[in-house]
Amino acid sequence: MYAVISTGGKQERVAEGDRLQVEKLAADGEVTFTPVLLVDGDTVLAKAADLAGATVSARVVGEAKGPKIKARTYKNKTNQRRNWGHRQHYTMIEITGITRG
Repeated sequence: MYAVISTGGKQERVAEGDRLQVEKLAADGEVTFTPVLLVDGDTVLAKAADLAGATVSARVVGEAKGPKIKARTYKNKTNQRRNWGHRQHYTMIEITGITRG
């Protein structure tokens, strides 16, 4: 059985026991997601009415940081320069269960 969940503007395919990085979540401990798609053998649940009671539960394992991104703007003849950077924060989660509902 696997499910597709939506978090942080992205969709991820998950199965029980999977560990994945999602964009930073404010919650600690247990987290629940509502699936967008649920596949159990030959049965595919994709309609909102079918997925009404379905949940994907996960626990927060830790936090991580993505790679540092550096950028620079430059305009010639004016001594105008600007540097900036960004480093995305992620939450590591482990999928503990998928229920059909």
